[in-house]
Amino acid sequence: MDFQGVECYIYTEGNIMSARLQHVTFGSTEAYIRELASRHQVVFIPTKLDAFAQDVTRLAADHVHLDEVECLLLGLQRAGHLSRPELIHLQAKYLREAKR
Repeated sequence: MDFQGVECYIYTEGNIMSARLQHVTFGSTEAYIRELASRHQVVFIPTKLDAFAQDVTRLAADHVHLDEVECLLLGLQRAGHLSRPELIHLQAKYLREAKR
């Protein structure tokens, strides 16, 4: 499901150039995601479409709950700092590290 709707509220200031994932030097993916969001001053603010998607997954008995870091990834992607493939790569890496 693509959450890039017309109603997307993202707070961002400063330089909006995308970070290159090839130069990641942080110890963890979570630290990298938090630093990237901080550097670009991006926060996640849910939209009506997000609330709708949450209701649909709940009604379908799918218990999907994004944590703070995953929400930051959505905010970064919506603000144009991550491409969709970069978001998926970082989320997968973050979830693998969280399982350890």
